[in-house]
Amino acid sequence: MFEIRIHGRGGQGVVTTAELLSVAAFSEGRHAQAFPTFGSERTGAPVVGFCRIDDHPIRSHEPVAAPDAVIVQDSTLLHQPDVLAGLAADGYLLVNTSRPLGELGLEVSGRVLCVPATELALTHLGRALPGAVLLGAFAAFTGQVGLESVVAAVRERFAGAVADGNVAAVRHAYEEARHAFAD
Repeated sequence: MFEIRIHGRGGQGVVTTAELLSVAAFSEGRHAQAFPTFGSERTGAPVVGFCRIDDHPIRSHEPVAAPDAVIVQDSTLLHQPDVLAGLAADGYLLVNTSRPLGELGLEVSGRVLCVPATELALTHLGRALPGAVLLGAFAAFTGQVGLESVVAAVRERFAGAVADGNVAAVRHAYEEARHAFAD
């Protein structure tokens, strides 16, 4: 089972991001579940979403305590103690930021990828919604879902110009992630 924890703030679409990821995995014939947890229900409050992907039925419905991957939609959350808790040394950390890793003040080893998802969303969508964009990078970074499955999930959820903008941003982030590992 591959477990993902997604951290963001209310209004960033953390729940939608987890749902899109589960739909992408499900479309590939895998089992998936997505669910959120909320603290304070106000715009800007920290929100955590969870997603599990497996080739077998998933029976656990507990929050993800030991994630294989952590996606951080708002880099200002990185220094909160629970954000990286339980992430294995060989886990994946995907951060929405245009800043280089060295400027984030993190002491992490292993697989870390920084992607300017908000900027890509603004460029392609005209709105600062990084969730779907990060899933494009996630697909390239982890290989847990394919790019076309993410694109199909986005097109299933959104329509028209919103879908088109998200898809362009997803593809852009996927290519950025691929190039980050080719260098």
